[in-house]
Amino acid sequence: MQKQSNRPVDWETLVTENENRLYRAALAILGDRQEAQDAVQDAFLRYLEKAPERLDDPAAWLMRVLVNRCRDICRRSRRRGTVPLLQELPVPGPEERQELEELYALPPPDRAVIHLRYCEGRSTAEIARILGVREGTVRSRLARARARLRRLLEDAER
Repeated sequence: MQKQSNRPVDWETLVTENENRLYRAALAILGDRQEAQDAVQDAFLRYLEKAPERLDDPAAWLMRVLVNRCRDICRRSRRRGTVPLLQELPVPGPEERQELEELYALPPPDRAVIHLRYCEGRSTAEIARILGVREGTVRSRLARARARLRRLLEDAER
């Protein structure tokens, strides 16, 4: 007798509904296209291998696995060094390049909360659950990241 699962039966639907969102999050956190692609693939593989039988929100579970994988990659990257994203991607103009440089000047945990809040539209409670931290930690990271971005933008305007 087989156990019933809450997992979506259609693997293709799960992937197509989540791959772009996960890739954007990984790219925002890691700043490297290849590393972001690897992190997304790892998240989907872990879903196949280890997702709980009763899963209310597969998208949130995938995002949490992705963020954890990005943390691992960041730790590894610090040891070996990487090419910054801005050297790889053509950016339309100097203003856009400045904004991207300021965003990537933030540490990965701050980039993660900024991305999840403003690009994904997640609440602080959802972000806390995804990142495995307290809501207060999310709020302080958001405040710190906003303040740093504000200072960077003000310095750039001078």
